[in-house]
Amino acid sequence: MSAKRGLTIERMVELGRVSRPGFYRFTKTGASGGEQDDKTEMDLRDAIQRIALQWPAYGRPRITAELRRQGWQVNPKRVYRLMREDNLLCVRKRKFVVTTDSNHQRRIYPNLTQDMVLTAINQLWIADITYIRLEKEFIYLAVILDAYSRRVIGWALDRTIEDDLTLAALRMALSRRKVVAGLVHHSDRGSQYVSNDYIDLLKEHKIEPSMSRKANPWDNAACESFMKTLKYEEVHRNEYRDLEHARQEIGRFLDRVYNQRRLHSALGYRPPAEFERLSPVMGNVEGPQNAFSQA
Repeated sequence: MSAKRGLTIERMVELGRVSRPGFYRFTKTGASGGEQDDKTEMDLRDAIQRIALQWPAYGRPRITAELRRQGWQVNPKRVYRLMREDNLLCVRKRKFVVTTDSNHQRRIYPNLTQDMVLTAINQLWIADITYIRLEKEFIYLAVILDAYSRRVIGWALDRTIEDDLTLAALRMALSRRKVVAGLVHHSDRGSQYVSNDYIDLLKEHKIEPSMSRKANPWDNAACESFMKTLKYEEVHRNEYRDLEHARQEIGRFLDRVYNQRRLHSALGYRPPAEFERLSPVMGNVEGPQNAFSQA
């Protein structure tokens, strides 16, 4: 080939140390496929790191789900590889201790949840208590969740684990939701849940009490799972100055983060509030649910 016509394709490929297909991809797009792949990889890494920073407890399934919600078409194996390379894999969760006392002589109610098939909210509420360690003291948190959407509908935080704690959580749930016929309230056998005041408040609103079987923690597994999430994603990542600071920060997490934004694997990787909005049967929901939901 003459110098006037320039280099041949074969010579340019040889000098550039690229393959002939790579040469044609470059001339068609203006950039090599490798450069484009590198940019896509860096953009994906950036997206994963942003999600991991915002949600430190998310593992591969939730990060993959969040990426797809953002428009990425990504394989879970690729997400796992990038998370492993960038040291973003979750660490083991901590255990927590039991806080309720089931050694009492009060009436125990049978487990009504075993044959329940949930189709809407306000069919089954589940309740539990956990402890939170501050610098110089322990405080206690009581929660009530709607089992259908896993949404926190009632909670209370205080220094004592007496009956007033669980009653405050129940009253909040009653103020946020309308009770429908057949609603069941399920808890463990703790003395707080079988107190006369608590049972009377349930019966006043025609709510059926239900309790776990003896030595069977799986009967209230959904609430136990929530408590682990709360400890790992909020409590263990913060240092609360005092009760009021803990109440403010935990309230923010429950109402703004967990209910509104955190993806839940049992809900098809949707937050509880979104799952309720998209549910074909909404039931009776009073709105707004809390002050934070309007923010």
